Amino acid sequence: MYYVIKKQINKLPSTFIGFAANKYIASKKNKHVIFLFLQGEKVIRKWVKLDEIILLTEDKEYFLEVMQKFKKVEAEQQKLVDEAQKNLEKSMTNFTETMYAQIHEYEEIRDSSDVPDLLKNLL
Repeated sequence: MYYVIKKQINKLPSTFIGFAANKYIASKKNKHVIFLFLQGEKVIRKWVKLDEIILLTEDKEYFLEVMQKFKKVEAEQQKLVDEAQKNLEKSMTNFTETMYAQIHEYEEIRDSSDVPDLLKNLL
């Protein structure tokens, strides 16, 4: 059995995926590796770009060790992203409330004679 860790390009928040394959076919002339899986009695082929493969090994323990390390880092980074998202939401709420308050203040003084706003002539 072969164990593979592959980059997930443009699939955030996931940046990698791990899987096991029964066989692989590779050539120095080709920039792809073909992984073969058995699904029931049917052979499934998956083409993967060579530069997207992070790890290809027969050592299951090493594969699991690297996967755990990546998952730990990914979880830590996801926690930071979630925290930043909450802060962004708070900032956006504050922004909106501040701007609406500023607009409301202006609307209160807009009808004053010393404010050169033509809108008061239309209302």
